[in-house]
Amino acid sequence: MKNKKKHYTLLGILLIMIIAIVSIVFINNNLNNESETIKTEDQAISEEKENGLEEAKENSEVLEDELENSSDSQDEGKVEGEEPHQKPQQQQQQKPEDKKYKENNGYIEGQTLPSEPTYIKGVLIANKKYPLPKDYAPGENVEARAAFELMAQEAKTLGFELVAFSTYRSYEYQELLYNKYVERDGKENADRYSARPGYSEHQTGLAFDIGEKGREDLWLTEAFGQSEAGKWLAENAHRYGFILRYPKGKEHITGYMYESWHFRYLGVELATKVKDSGLTLEEYLGIDK
Repeated sequence: MKNKKKHYTLLGILLIMIIAIVSIVFINNNLNNESETIKTEDQAISEEKENGLEEAKENSEVLEDELENSSDSQDEGKVEGEEPHQKPQQQQQQKPEDKKYKENNGYIEGQTLPSEPTYIKGVLIANKKYPLPKDYAPGENVEARAAFELMAQEAKTLGFELVAFSTYRSYEYQELLYNKYVERDGKENADRYSARPGYSEHQTGLAFDIGEKGREDLWLTEAFGQSEAGKWLAENAHRYGFILRYPKGKEHITGYMYESWHFRYLGVELATKVKDSGLTLEEYLGIDK
């Protein structure tokens, strides 16, 4: 009886040991599986980061290429406008009475653009004292274009083929032109031949830059005024409603250097009166007196 009881005790102990061994193996397997899972997740995260960094690098390289191509395109594109072929010379010593006017190049510094355009004695004005609203965008004036075409027809019979190579300009385009000139020549020089955005007569749709076809070398030059076509235009444009807007020797009044190519449409009656008076538009209208 004692031997049988002892046998059962040994079997119990053996069973307990087997259960303990199985438990240890099971726990060890679970730990290994968890370790493998963690390792796999860490590897996936690491690979995801590497892929993300690689993608970001590729996107950065693409962006740099796009910016470089964009910069090259802008450098290759030529901005055309009112830039004179002759660079403005260094200003001579100003007369005492003109000093205040020249110090700010004719502009009222700090002036804000108006909400409505300015008319003086019924004439639309756009100069360094009277700017236009930023959103003023009438386009090229139809009446002015028709008058130019009639003038060009007469000129053609005399052997001159006139071309209006720049007429209406938006505020945004004038801003682009002006900033280009300031970057190249400095603000003081640019103000002598290019209007600041909002101050250009071209934004009215009534200003026409005129040259002769086949003589493009004279466009935007004082020399155009000495050509046969330029002389005829200066003497006869009023008969079609145009005046030479920035005549020689009047920079202290108009604020701009002599531009033999820049004509402003006023209509035949007023243009004739201004031409016969020998005055600038500012002088004729009594602006700023």
